Amino acid sequence: MKKGFNKYNIIGYILFLIVGISIGWFMSRPSSGNIIENHCTKTASKSSLWTCSVHPDVRSMKPGKCPICSQDLILCTENEGDAPVDTSGVFFTNESLEVADVQTEVVTRKNPVKEIRLYGKVQVNDRYKVNQTATIGGRIESLSVYSTGEDVKEGQTLALIYSPELVSAQQALLDAIQSKVSDPVTYYAAKERLRKWNFNDDQILRFEKQDRVKNNFEVIASVSGVVTSKKVNSGEYVHKGEVLYQVADLSKLWVVFDAYESDLPFLNKGDQISFSFKSLSGANFTAKISYIEPVINAETRTSKVRVELDNHLGRIKPDMFAIGLVQANLSEYRNKLVIPELSVLWTGKRSLVYVKQVGGADIIFKLREVKLGPMLGNSYIVISGLSEGEEIVSQGVFNVSAVAKREKQTRY
Repeated sequence: MKKGFNKYNIIGYILFLIVGISIGWFMSRPSSGNIIENHCTKTASKSSLWTCSVHPDVRSMKPGKCPICSQDLILCTENEGDAPVDTSGVFFTNESLEVADVQTEVVTRKNPVKEIRLYGKVQVNDRYKVNQTATIGGRIESLSVYSTGEDVKEGQTLALIYSPELVSAQQALLDAIQSKVSDPVTYYAAKERLRKWNFNDDQILRFEKQDRVKNNFEVIASVSGVVTSKKVNSGEYVHKGEVLYQVADLSKLWVVFDAYESDLPFLNKGDQISFSFKSLSGANFTAKISYIEPVINAETRTSKVRVELDNHLGRIKPDMFAIGLVQANLSEYRNKLVIPELSVLWTGKRSLVYVKQVGGADIIFKLREVKLGPMLGNSYIVISGLSEGEEIVSQGVFNVSAVAKREKQTRY
């Protein structure tokens, strides 16, 4: 009984010893999660940087635990031949770069062209807009044009005016003709009276040859065009010089655009504008800038930019909306560095970009302040801060910034 007890007791102690040794060996061996390939080890070096093998973007200047997975941080050291590890940059692996959808682009020189988009509308050309006025005062006996929008031809009669004063002046001339030999002073005074009504010698001669006084006088159209405004009606009294109609020749029109003051330095008289109208889909027009307003509207902060448009087909109507585009050549910025708009990170008054560097197996992005010139559509001209051939983040700059913020929070 005692001998059997001792035998099993010894076997149990042996098994317990074997199991204890196995557990101890297992717990003391290095964890695979604490090994980072190539450039990370547990041996301290001159430039100590601690990271997590599962989350390599976590960086710390002293040992501790990963704030994400709670694993022990491991020490990163430089491999022989690798670039020094930059602890102030934002670290990515190739895999994490793809996951974050971060893309880079090499900085190059270009001949910049600035696209300026303008909005405006069609207006009547002032050179082809005429006020048809009453040459004499009197009563409107009849009108030949009754509404706006009607076409008129040069030389066409627009209205008839009865003027008692003019009838009296004609009668005085006819009476003076009978005694022009004996009383030439009265004759010449009667002719001078008619000249004050802007009648020329030929018209006065016709008055002399007529048998009776002419009661109604015509208002003649001085240009061909479209009536854009009608000011009087039949039976109304008008004064000499009063506007009866406004007539415009719509074969020549203006397209007037609004240009913001920030775009004015890049617009010049003679620059070509391509433009279109929403109501004429598929039709494109080009013209040169003929006038730039020298003042800025205090409320809209814009100036008027005008082009002249041939409208002999009559398709374009006044007040139609137009969209224009100017390709402005920036000769003063020729052969300058150009970077994408999405690569710029704005922080108040400063403009920053992430510049790519290589540190060991990591990809490192460092912030750098740059001075920018004019915006070119979806890109910027670089005045200073970058060199040709450097590689910057062109897409995903906010993702890089978010990782940088997280790294800053995890550094002790």
